[in-house]
Amino acid sequence: MFAAQRQGRVAAVRPVGVASSVVGGGSPRSPNSVFQERRHDQNFPSPRCRGARHARPEPFGLPDQDKTEKTTTTTEQSQSTDAQNNQSSSSTETTTTSTTTNNPDTLVVQESADIPTLDPGTTYDTASGQVVENLYETLLGYQGNSIRDLQPILATKWEEEDGGKRYRFTLRDGVKFHSGNPFECKDAEYTFRRNLVTNTSDSGNWFLSESLLGTASNANDDKGVTWQKIVDAVKCDGQTLVFNLPKTDPAFLSKLAYTGQGIVDSEHAKKIGEWDGTEATWKAAVGKDLTGSPLAQDPSGTGAYKLLKKDATSVAAVAFDDYWGDKPSIKNVIIQKVPEPAARIQAFLKGDADFIEAGGREIVETQLKGKPGVAVLDDLPDTTATGLSMNENIKVKAGQEQQQIGSGKLDGNGIPANFFSDVDVRRGFVAAFNTPEYIKQVQRGKGTERNFLLPDSFPGYDASIPAPKFDLDAAKGYFQKAWNGQVWDKGFNLNVSYRSGSRGMQTAMEMLKKNIEGLNPKFKVNVVAKEWSEIIKASGEGTEAMVVTSWAPDYADPDNFVNTFYSSTGYYAPRINAKDAQIDSWIKEARSTTDTAKRNDLYKKIAERAQEQALYILMPGGVGYAVYRDSIGGVTAENYNPMYGFSQAGTLWKNLTKS
Repeated sequence: MFAAQRQGRVAAVRPVGVASSVVGGGSPRSPNSVFQERRHDQNFPSPRCRGARHARPEPFGLPDQDKTEKTTTTTEQSQSTDAQNNQSSSSTETTTTSTTTNNPDTLVVQESADIPTLDPGTTYDTASGQVVENLYETLLGYQGNSIRDLQPILATKWEEEDGGKRYRFTLRDGVKFHSGNPFECKDAEYTFRRNLVTNTSDSGNWFLSESLLGTASNANDDKGVTWQKIVDAVKCDGQTLVFNLPKTDPAFLSKLAYTGQGIVDSEHAKKIGEWDGTEATWKAAVGKDLTGSPLAQDPSGTGAYKLLKKDATSVAAVAFDDYWGDKPSIKNVIIQKVPEPAARIQAFLKGDADFIEAGGREIVETQLKGKPGVAVLDDLPDTTATGLSMNENIKVKAGQEQQQIGSGKLDGNGIPANFFSDVDVRRGFVAAFNTPEYIKQVQRGKGTERNFLLPDSFPGYDASIPAPKFDLDAAKGYFQKAWNGQVWDKGFNLNVSYRSGSRGMQTAMEMLKKNIEGLNPKFKVNVVAKEWSEIIKASGEGTEAMVVTSWAPDYADPDNFVNTFYSSTGYYAPRINAKDAQIDSWIKEARSTTDTAKRNDLYKKIAERAQEQALYILMPGGVGYAVYRDSIGGVTAENYNPMYGFSQAGTLWKNLTKS
């Protein structure tokens, strides 16, 4: 889950997914880079397959004070349950030598990344998604650990009509929003119309729009998108919600389960200044950035938890007393941004955090596994895909030339903006990445070399295609040919970025730096740590030369990855100015057929062509795991679902217990 540039628009990965380390980001959910640490040894949040897109992005919490015992906590943690129920979102903070995480009423999660938004209309990274999926609910959700089997949530049943071009949803009665307003059909209608109207490039609404309007673009980019089309696409028939599709979409129901389609409280939204839902004002809302929207600051969903407070370093939520379903066992949830890995590990071992972004399998196995109070659930599915992207035409901002491209020339002091447009430059970087060593060092041997940015558990992945080989001699040859020999003769100075606090991504970039610089003393690679939100923004703007891109599925179909990474109108390729007419043609053909054998053959061709063109440095797939305090219940292989943004547990907060 990460967002992408589509049809002339640039967006930023969301990907969703597995346990603890992905870029992106954080997930689905895909995303610019969804780089959330998903417990699969990569330390990249992922935009949700968005997802990712932001191959889904990442989590956060409170900053460490002295890297020892002090952490910041909200007063909700130390007050009684009754007092907590009466607290407002303006809770104060106190500094203590120990949090109250040993209290079974409070779940504490520590991560390194910030949470970009709490507005479901633009949630397309796993860091945001892990909170949004607990504040809001969708019409449908996933059953247990299945990524294909769906169950009703805010809907109670649905009917398919007209050969799959119409769906009628019966909605659940007796449901309240956090504001106290009743959930009605008008709220679902407003939610989907709002998503179709705004449809920003940093959201997952493009795939909803494809299904309902026949285009991934919003009305600014596609003049065929009209108010009447939006009204006809989703409307209420009494208390029944009706969707009308221009053509059959076998993935439509799965798309409705995506976190970003969480149903919002329409009356509350309008009251606090969101779009009023009318034809008179819809044009002004098209493409509107919702990241810091009124709804992002003051959410009202039907989820089992409601927001208490959110600031730059923490999010606090409390169980919703009027929740329609089974009441959560854990009363309070606190997400803390703790950038320093050592501080997170120390807090976890002391019992001051129940879940942490551990920093990869190596850390789990050498510093956490077997320690008192620590539980590890291993061998979980990994449904994310991660690569290092190489921007073929960097967008240079005025005043930032030095930070982005140095001299802007091939003179040893920088790079031209189109440095990576030469295929031999890209091939040189691909050949210089030591995948076997990364698997050994970061993934502790539990990793798989991949030949394509598609999870090997997905249909369409062909294991018979060889993965790219680490070969420094070949890399040298490519660089000697690149730019008619100028790269080798004059050298370059390149800045590459990774998410601050992501040990796995830092290691990947530093390994690449060592190998590249070892080829030629004129080659210089500078590894730069940045905040997750900064990377998402820069990636969406196309201003990064090289960054980790990770995707977690929005829905279970290979197209969600292939189109995201490789289509010139997808999510990532536009951000890095990658365009291959042959690949575009094959993707279009694969999207227009339900013949599985034909689709698989097309995906094989795309994988081979993408490798030949060295469009990405392919990161190895991991084996998922969850690491948590043994006082936590509900983390099991049977209910671990990689489609959730909260990849530390693979389930919703309401399903967890704490003793």
